[in-house]
Amino acid sequence: MEEPKVAKQKTWNKKALFVLGVFFVLGIAALTVVAVLQNKPLPENIKYGIVLDAGSSHTSLYIYQWPAEKENDTGVVQQVEECKVEGNGISSYHEKPGDAGLSLQACMNKAQDIIPVSKHKETPVYLGATAGMRLLRLTNPMSADEILTSVENTLRSSLFDFQGARIITGQEEGAYGWITINYLLGNFIQNSPWFKFIPNSNLGTSGALDLGGASTQITFVSDENIESQDNSLRFRLYGKSYNVYTHSFLCYGKDQALRLQLANSMTNGHNITLLDPCFNPGYKRNVSTADLYSSPCLSGLRTLTLPQTIQIQGTGNYQLCKNKVQTIFNVSHCNYSRCSFNGIFQPMLQGEFAAFSAFFFVMDFLKVTKVKVSLDSVKDSVERHCSKPWGEVKRESGRIKEKYLSEYCFSGVYILNLLDLYGFNASSWEDITFLGKIHGSDAGWTLGYMLNLTNMIPSELPPSPPLSHGGYVGLMVFFAIFLSIILLTCWLTFRKPKCLQKGII
Repeated sequence: MEEPKVAKQKTWNKKALFVLGVFFVLGIAALTVVAVLQNKPLPENIKYGIVLDAGSSHTSLYIYQWPAEKENDTGVVQQVEECKVEGNGISSYHEKPGDAGLSLQACMNKAQDIIPVSKHKETPVYLGATAGMRLLRLTNPMSADEILTSVENTLRSSLFDFQGARIITGQEEGAYGWITINYLLGNFIQNSPWFKFIPNSNLGTSGALDLGGASTQITFVSDENIESQDNSLRFRLYGKSYNVYTHSFLCYGKDQALRLQLANSMTNGHNITLLDPCFNPGYKRNVSTADLYSSPCLSGLRTLTLPQTIQIQGTGNYQLCKNKVQTIFNVSHCNYSRCSFNGIFQPMLQGEFAAFSAFFFVMDFLKVTKVKVSLDSVKDSVERHCSKPWGEVKRESGRIKEKYLSEYCFSGVYILNLLDLYGFNASSWEDITFLGKIHGSDAGWTLGYMLNLTNMIPSELPPSPPLSHGGYVGLMVFFAIFLSIILLTCWLTFRKPKCLQKGII
């Protein structure tokens, strides 16, 4: 009479085991579904920012965007659009300051079309004017103020949140360029709490080389004592301190440097022709001497009796051009342990460097930016270009504006001389990377400027748990499954059902 009870008991055990198994599977499935739903991406809340770079030769408008919930992360802000303002830089409107603001209107209208209407009122707009306006402020501060008022009125009348227009210093321009480069390259410590547990974690930084029309900047982290406090900056970003050297050479952008070279080539008398080795053979250009000497960079240099107009005729000789370019740098005195030129202190170069703006555009034209090229190869490329007849240069270069095309010989020679004075030689030349864009964003000072003004780079790593919420849930699911498998294995090992015992089918 006992066998039916045993059979009934076994049947009940099998049903109970089946039910428990079903609940176990359902529990794991429910836990997985909860984890997936909990971490399902939320609708993106995108923020926008606008920065106008009012340079000496032109103005550009940049639109940036970033996820609102990742406002303090590195590598989050991205450039989504660039608009080049037609005409010259705002400093060129010194005779008609009111037109400076009007020149920005087309690009502001384009920004309104790109940025969603719902985001207009909360999108900040900044304008930073660089060396062209710094020079104008030296010679005509009233005109500079009127130009700034004009652009302020235009930007304030837009649908965006106008945050100010001002002339930034050369030191700021260098510092913001350095921040931009290293932010985009991901060189700052990422906003991850795991870095707290890595002693002396440092991904390294890249120096920044910027060349504009009226000034040039060099900025890099230095382990040396920076002897000139005017060139010393200290940053604390994401919990790490940086000792940064920076200097901006006003009047040594490529356009003003060309003026200096031409002025040094002028001779007394009524000779209306200037043979210049820094232009291609066969090239001719008429230059107004009044316009040439109107720059404050040449103040005090006009001691000659000159005709109203001089014709430049190119002869295209690399070595003679190099000799002429060297005359605009003063290397005769230095009151520090080491100088670059004009008596300006500079520590020894350290680390990798990113060269952008005109550095990139000139070297890209000469086709020496795609791969690492030796210094001798770059010199050969510049020399070949300088000796090329002007007619051939025009045929090969398509739609490049004649002003830029005609000055690539000078610009190439000038860049080689400038980098040599900074301390780059045949061995350290390969430490330079010429960059136009980084991950789709233009290399320049504007992104760093916005990051600073919006406080999107904290000095310390924000406090956060070791794991993100998604990582925490995923880890919990993994361990739940893992422990369940161990539990089931143990049960099968010590309470093995008879159906699994040896010899029973």
